Amino acid sequence: MTLGPTILPVFEQLGMLEELQRFSLNVKPFVLRNEKMKIHGTVGLNGEKEVAGYNGQLFARPELFDLLLSRIPPSKISLGKKVLRVEEKDDKVIIHCSDGSAYRGDILVGADGAYSAVRQNIYRDMKEAGVLPKADSEDLVAGYTCIVGVTDPLDLEKYPMLKSPDCNSEFMGVESRSWVLMSIPNGRVAWACSSQFQSVVEAKKQMFMNSEWGPEANAPMIKEYEDYPIPYGGTMRDLFEKTPMERISKVYLEHKMFQTWHYKRSVLIGDACHKLLPAGGQGAVNSLQDAVILANCLYDLKDNTQKSITAAFQSYFNQRYSHAKGQYETSKLLAKVVGGLNWSERLIRTIFLHYLPQTIVKNNLKKVSAYRPQVTFLPMVPFRGTGNVLPQLPSVRYQRELDEKKKQEQQDAAVTI
Repeated sequence: MTLGPTILPVFEQLGMLEELQRFSLNVKPFVLRNEKMKIHGTVGLNGEKEVAGYNGQLFARPELFDLLLSRIPPSKISLGKKVLRVEEKDDKVIIHCSDGSAYRGDILVGADGAYSAVRQNIYRDMKEAGVLPKADSEDLVAGYTCIVGVTDPLDLEKYPMLKSPDCNSEFMGVESRSWVLMSIPNGRVAWACSSQFQSVVEAKKQMFMNSEWGPEANAPMIKEYEDYPIPYGGTMRDLFEKTPMERISKVYLEHKMFQTWHYKRSVLIGDACHKLLPAGGQGAVNSLQDAVILANCLYDLKDNTQKSITAAFQSYFNQRYSHAKGQYETSKLLAKVVGGLNWSERLIRTIFLHYLPQTIVKNNLKKVSAYRPQVTFLPMVPFRGTGNVLPQLPSVRYQRELDEKKKQEQQDAAVTI
């Protein structure tokens, strides 16, 4: 998992950046190889910190979860809950769970993934009311089946490249299959093996079989990849044998940009409203940016009336949609550059790797990294790097609180004199 300059300022605001860096490696350009380990080229650009002020960070996802959970009181978290139904009553939103419990609140934030139960509930209500856009009722687009895992610490003498403070990222591909390796701290390797669907029919068939997935269902796909070579020497079998089965997951690589992000007192963030392909490493980043902007909008709520809540949700959507849409399109393009294996996608990769001027790549980095939203009700961290930074809406409430605090300090000083 990676986080970059467009979200790391928020971790600095929250006092978590140094902790994040302790279990991370610096992201470097991605190396692309064929099945014989011959290098096609690289994706990415050195000098990210110079332009954007931060190095991208790569790490194992569970360690980020542990960091975030360490900041939340345990009493605020309920596990093992499955949302069955959402309703609104008496100016409250109520969620009903499968265990019979129910929860009431002023708003509901659906951060529950690509197959969000919250989204399904609010879309059902919108469809009944005749206000759901047709595109939002269509299925996600599935492009790949993928298994992912993280090894135990490996022998650094056998794999000396794992000693580097920078991430060693390698992508290999043949026909409709690809395998990816990324070094992470403590001498471990995060890996992924993907199989590209050849048709929409095949994709839907595989999605229908989703309920059969589990640790035992991963074995056939692992078998298909175990003899593929890796640039470290040896084959994928060596890494599979160092990966506990409970640390292997099978997922779909799907994508869709939803048009509707909120309705009445419910709002969506992350994969629930925009599912990106992972090639650009922007899925988690965009989810976190959603959370930042939504928090800013909620902080400035005048009251808990439907009118105020709708205005806050719409402001969140207006600030986020175009940026998320841009990253959505970029992720689709990079999926073709990095992982596309049919003839047209190979052509795109060849053009991108060998004929695209580096000035265009650098200018794109400047454009993307200019969007670095921060929490507007906390002290802002200074802008770093040589690139420009886009302005964001200030917090009216926070500015008023600062003005009142300054006024009080001046009054106290006058009394002391």
